[in-house]
Parts: sequence; C-alpha cells; structure tokens
Amino acid sequence: MKLLFLAGAAGLLALAPVPSNAWAARPGDPIAAALSDKARPAADIARDPLRHPAELIRFAGIRPGDRVADYFPGGGYYDRILSDVVGPKGRVYGFIPAEMIRNCDPSEFAGARAIAREGRANFAILEQPLTGFRPARRLDIVWSSQNFHDLYDKFMDHADVTRALRAVYRSLKPGGTFVVIDHVAEAGSGLRDTETLHRIDPQAILHQVEGAGFRYAGRSDVLRNPADDHRLKVFDPRIRGRTDQVAFKFRKPLG
Repeated sequence: MKLLFLAGAAGLLALAPVPSNAWAARPGDPIAAALSDKARPAADIARDPLRHPAELIRFAGIRPGDRVADYFPGGGYYDRILSDVVGPKGRVYGFIPAEMIRNCDPSEFAGARAIAREGRANFAILEQPLTGFRPARRLDIVWSSQNFHDLYDKFMDHADVTRALRAVYRSLKPGGTFVVIDHVAEAGSGLRDTETLHRIDPQAILHQVEGAGFRYAGRSDVLRNPADDHRLKVFDPRIRGRTDQVAFKFRKPLG
C-alpha cells in the first residue's frame, strides 16, 4: 500500500558510500568464471558494462555455497550469474510474486522461467504471495535489482509493503543481507514516481527497509549517473540502461 513518506533519522547525504573501485578478475574467482559462462545469452553479456555485475555481487558479498533469492527475477539477467557464483553447494531462487503472475503479462518473467528449464540443479522458481515469501530454508542473501519500486505499483494489488518486507526479514538467517538496487527519483519525491517513471527516492528505500528491522550496512555508487536528471521514465531511449541508480546493503541483526 502507498504510505506517506517520512524522512528517516539517518539522512542520505550522511551515508558514507562504498568506494566503487574498478573490478579486476582474480585467478580462480567464481565471479569471473560466472561472467565467462558460455551459456549466458549474448544480450546479457552486452549489458555487463552498464550493469556492473561483478562489482555489485562483490559488494553484496555473495560467495560459493550461499543461498540467494533473486526478488523478482524478470528476464533472469542475474540468475545465471548467481547460479554459477554460489555453485553446486549453493541455491538460487527466482522469486515471482503471485500478484505479478495474476496481473502481468507472462513475458515479464519468461526469461527466469527459461533458466529453470536449462538443467541448473541449484536454481528454482519460487511462486508465493508477497507477504507469504518463505523459502524452504533461511537465506544468506535476498537480492533485489531494479524492482523495489514495483512493490508500490497497482499490479501488486496494493500490497502491504511493510508485511512484505518483514517476510523478507524472516527469510534471512541472522546476519543475512538484503541488497536493494533501484532507479533514483528526485530527492524528496518519496513514492511519487514508482508507477509513472519506475523510480524511487533512495530515502524512501531507507525508511521502508529500516522500518522492517534491517540495519543499513553500506552503499555502492558504481551505478550512479549525475547526468540523469531523474525526470525521464526509465524506458525512455534517452536514458534507458544509463539511469542513475543506488545500491544499498542492509543486514538482519545477529541478535
């Protein structure tokens, strides 16, 4: 449901960004191996220079053996990469909300469903209501890329976002990580542009996620683009693929 945005106690300008140093492949690095996987579609590989998957996966701290949920996998860009990174001892779930299945064109998540048919034993589609998100075992990471703003849109049936985020919280192990990457809206706009421009004010993300019990754990600026004035829809050809984006990392407390 749409909530009146109240600024969080910690202002965005006070947050220290994580340095976005250029990523370099290391010998035996599972991320480098994942990005070199010949099973990846050419269209996905072509997007790598703009999406910076290596830097962001390293920022998230995803490692072999981890259990990860890709929260709204869409076309599945990240799922093949994550499947390779976590390896045979890990697990990746592509979480497609029941609300999205009811209200969206199947093409919105056809890419992720296709991955489930590729024979990747550590990947599975998980279909549950937003507020009932509950993998069979607790997770190390919940990963949300470019779709946190969708929680507030009509096709989610006016979801209770607070309950949905608490379900994410419960799905994680103590000390588990919630990564949120999304398109930036104008400062002070709160949730105003989620439906129209598919953008969200970073302060709204902080307020909502911290309100669910998570603790802020860092920010990466690798996707920031100061040339984006935050006024165009993210699908507009003048900005598509090059939007200003924020990447936050939150932790579930150990206690």
